[in-house]
Amino acid sequence: MIRVLLVDDQPLLRSGFRALLDGEDDIEVVGEAADGEQGVALARELLPDIALVDIQMPVVDGIEATRRIAADPELAGVHVVILTNYGFDEYVLDALRAGAAGFLVKDIVPEDFLHAVRVAARGDALLAPSITRKLIDRYITQPPQPTPTAALAGLTNREREAVALVAQGLSNDEIADRMVITPLTAKTHVNRAMAKLHARDRAQLVVIAYESGLAVPRIP
Repeated sequence: MIRVLLVDDQPLLRSGFRALLDGEDDIEVVGEAADGEQGVALARELLPDIALVDIQMPVVDGIEATRRIAADPELAGVHVVILTNYGFDEYVLDALRAGAAGFLVKDIVPEDFLHAVRVAARGDALLAPSITRKLIDRYITQPPQPTPTAALAGLTNREREAVALVAQGLSNDEIADRMVITPLTAKTHVNRAMAKLHARDRAQLVVIAYESGLAVPRIP
């Protein structure tokens, strides 16, 4: 059973999400919060698999709530998925930096919403190629000043290669094809790189890759 925590200051939206999620045999909404502070407290109390967190909320916003959850070792199993009205924007990028596993636009169709929850619950980043493309486009138009991290030195050449391919939006199967290795080996390279770079998931790995200079956007 996938246990979900809803964190949104709009009761009507929470009710809609709850009705949709509770209608599934493998998903259960275990709690609701109206702001980020309540959300973090309930995450610590309930230890959900997924926290669906709105960005703009009173008291504590979604970005700070995500940062607090990501920084708490006792909440390492909680995957934060950001809810936004606006699609990909600077708020979402900040949330990914803070440790979010991905994001959803609130007008997503129900089937895609339910699929996304299941993807995030498996521990996979909710970062579809189209979303990765938006990340890359952002770095092309507003390239950051690379800030190399000492952790990069701990990556093997194959792990660096795998991370660069993740930053291009490739799946483990696609990475395996590109590197001429098995999908399991590709997954191992990615997971080891995530551990060494202290990335919670692939979404944060993409951000680290570009902002450290390990990956460089290629202008089409």
